[in-house]
Amino acid sequence: MPDAIDDIRKAGVGPVDMQQSVIGPGMGVFTRFSKVLEDDDSAMGVKTALALINRVWEDIETELDTNFDAETQVALAWFATYGFESKPSGELITLANAKNIPLSALFNAGVFADLHGKAGLIQRENLPAGWTPTRDKTLTIWECVQYTARILKAPDGGGDAAARFVAQMGSKAADARALAYRLYEISSQKGWAQEALVYNELAQEWTKLEDIAASMGATGRPAKPAQGIGICA
Repeated sequence: MPDAIDDIRKAGVGPVDMQQSVIGPGMGVFTRFSKVLEDDDSAMGVKTALALINRVWEDIETELDTNFDAETQVALAWFATYGFESKPSGELITLANAKNIPLSALFNAGVFADLHGKAGLIQRENLPAGWTPTRDKTLTIWECVQYTARILKAPDGGGDAAARFVAQMGSKAADARALAYRLYEISSQKGWAQEALVYNELAQEWTKLEDIAASMGATGRPAKPAQGIGICA
């Protein structure tokens, strides 16, 4: 299922449709056998099969979280509990200690804001202007997603501007796409409709952004056409 899920995402299926989309390859596992039995040797019903598929899908998603950098893992854990709300700094210290990362690193990375006794994720509208992945010395997957989401909807942004970010992310682009899906799932479960909409749109557009990014150089600028070579007779 992991490969099938990755293919579904690459095909541009948005997070809102993922739960339905994974049923196909999931049920495909069961159709390889003449019978699928429960522990008591009775035939497994469709309801149980669907529950197993959903559980495996959730396990795969959770396992993917460990591929993120430590700052992003802390941000993801915070978001899943508090969203963009600020809380006493002690809450962040607990999460930072669990991931063995200094509190100062979370602030210096531009992921969390130090609110003097409180802390919280930096909201998209408060992210510094002029940011690019290539200039960030402590680039995190969290930043890649939040900045791309902001520029995609900004009046002076749009698809080309967002694709420049993706082009500059290099190998981190795939993880950024995976994080967008995870943030949608969390937002949807929490009932945060506006946040869910942001990440669903971003995830749906990601394949298009990668296509545009592929035509750009590593700096996020359109690649120059190759120069012809003259041959003299």
